[in-house]
Amino acid sequence: MRKLKLAEATASLAEYTQELDQGPLVVTVKGKPVAALVPIDGLDWEGLCVGTSPKFLDMIERSRRRTETEGLISEEEIRRRHGLPPYVEPKVNARNHKPKAKSRKSKTRS
Repeated sequence: MRKLKLAEATASLAEYTQELDQGPLVVTVKGKPVAALVPIDGLDWEGLCVGTSPKFLDMIERSRRRTETEGLISEEEIRRRHGLPPYVEPKVNARNHKPKAKSRKSKTRS
């Protein structure tokens, strides 16, 4: 990861974006990061918005800390906490899974 002091950022934005194959560029002020220019190849708008949302990232971090201290919660426990019935595997109905018979067209004899 490359760092660039804001006061020394004299190139155009286009020039900096052409160098992203070398990795992200972090812009700093007084040694603290204030912005980053990162490649986003293969990322759609939704992924970009979620991945850079401070609220979403905070929620993920809180969840990770809770998992470390409390462990994971089973599906059954989640269902119990939300008042949902236990999951029951659906039964396969053999009649619904039979292949349909080919239609029999009347054959005319000549």
